[in-house]
Amino acid sequence: MKKTIITIERQYGSGGSTIGKLAAEKLGINYYNRQILEMTADKCGISAEYLESAEESVPTSFLYSLLLSANPARAVEDSLPLSDKVFLMESRIISEIAEREKSFVLVGRCGSYILEDKGCFSVYIYAPQEFRIQRAINEYEIPSTKAEAIMKKADKRRETFFNVNTGKSWQDKDMYSLCLNSAELGDELCAELIVRAYNEYNSRFEE
Repeated sequence: MKKTIITIERQYGSGGSTIGKLAAEKLGINYYNRQILEMTADKCGISAEYLESAEESVPTSFLYSLLLSANPARAVEDSLPLSDKVFLMESRIISEIAEREKSFVLVGRCGSYILEDKGCFSVYIYAPQEFRIQRAINEYEIPSTKAEAIMKKADKRRETFFNVNTGKSWQDKDMYSLCLNSAELGDELCAELIVRAYNEYNSRFEE
């Protein structure tokens, strides 16, 4: 199956967002990350910051049974906690983007799971802990005394968010098309490798 969408999961401080942007620029396609949250906030008429706090809450395990139903009951959906409603809306927005755009890069938000039937080229970006801590300090301007704690909290949130919603393991590298150590390779080469692998894979279906 030809893979037309690139999805990226990443450890905090690994540079996954930067790498995703670089890959999108090289391919000449759109890039989505926080934009999904902002689109959801706009639809809800509330701030992105407020939705982000709800997004970080642990969702319920039956979320996807509702999401993937043809017509989930409105009464049931209305009774869901805000964290689940936010993710339902985000998922619909992601699916709508996939309907109108042939190719794009999506970072986070369980993209590989939501769009698995669209033919995703899924990527996982990781790096050693010390590298990620230093990146948080130097590039994200996180105080050195708080960098490790923030990194661990962010990784735990992302892992829980992914695992609960997908029933899979966020750190299971067998799930991904490509896994890259950004500390060893650097952002530019990671982006170039994603583009090369993506193009090489898809070229098999064009011959």
